[in-house]
Amino acid sequence: MRRIRYEHIGGPGALFQEEVPVPEPGAGELLVRIEAIGVTLPVVRKVREGARPIPLGGELAGEVVRVGEGVSGYAPGDRVTGLCFGHGYAEYALLNTAMASPIPAGATAKDAVALVRSGVVALGALEAARPEKGESVLVTAAASGIGHLALQLARLRGASRVVAAVGDPAKADFVRSLGADAVVTYVQGSWGEPVDIVLDAVGGELLTPAVKALAPGGRLVAYSSGGGTIEAYDLLVGGKSVIGFQVAVVARTQPQRYAGWIEELWRLFGEGALRPAVHAEFALADAARAHATIEGRANQGKVVLVP
Repeated sequence: MRRIRYEHIGGPGALFQEEVPVPEPGAGELLVRIEAIGVTLPVVRKVREGARPIPLGGELAGEVVRVGEGVSGYAPGDRVTGLCFGHGYAEYALLNTAMASPIPAGATAKDAVALVRSGVVALGALEAARPEKGESVLVTAAASGIGHLALQLARLRGASRVVAAVGDPAKADFVRSLGADAVVTYVQGSWGEPVDIVLDAVGGELLTPAVKALAPGGRLVAYSSGGGTIEAYDLLVGGKSVIGFQVAVVARTQPQRYAGWIEELWRLFGEGALRPAVHAEFALADAARAHATIEGRANQGKVVLVP
């Protein structure tokens, strides 16, 4: 089978394709013939600036072709999606059943990788802020795979005003089409009227204006892999707070809650209330181009690899 890998840190140009045997599923694992792979910013960053090369894992969706020992609830022919911690940029990959979920009838593999993983991050980050009906929400990286879903979910959960923060004003029409009431760019001196909640997927230097955008008593939820620091005094003034969110912690410690989020996402998708967008599809061999698209912050929605 074909697989994408890298042997040194260096960005998209470090990726290369190789031929390797199809893996065998171990206990509790599914062997999946991959139909779609979701490209994520954390994986892109690891190739660019990680400590050492690691398997290119992440979101995938496809058909189960073989099951490992002790697996129940799944059989060959089932369509599944989930998070792969091993080599996921490939024609076949191993998926632990704990991180797998069925793809409902009528949905495609591309729908699944655009909706499920990004959606649970967006929904989990929103819930971490403990939103109340009628509050206002600002989403950074609002046109990203996660951000464009967070915009819609904030509205569906009762936000009175939803603000999209983007790096490029050319993305304004896209985020407005998803329900944003206002659009701001990162370089603006002010992000407008203060908000109750900021969902931040960027981190770094953007944390300072993000905290400033909060109203008194406001909450910022940080779920970015970009790091960054915040001055404690900026929180003390106005009684603001910062909450860290990592979806893997919830999946590991609260599996029923995690499963409930997935059920809610598919329900909203089936009702037509939540619309995952695919910005571009790339062939597996073009993984470097997919990574470059993410690095260039050019995407409006999800970037997908198709083996």
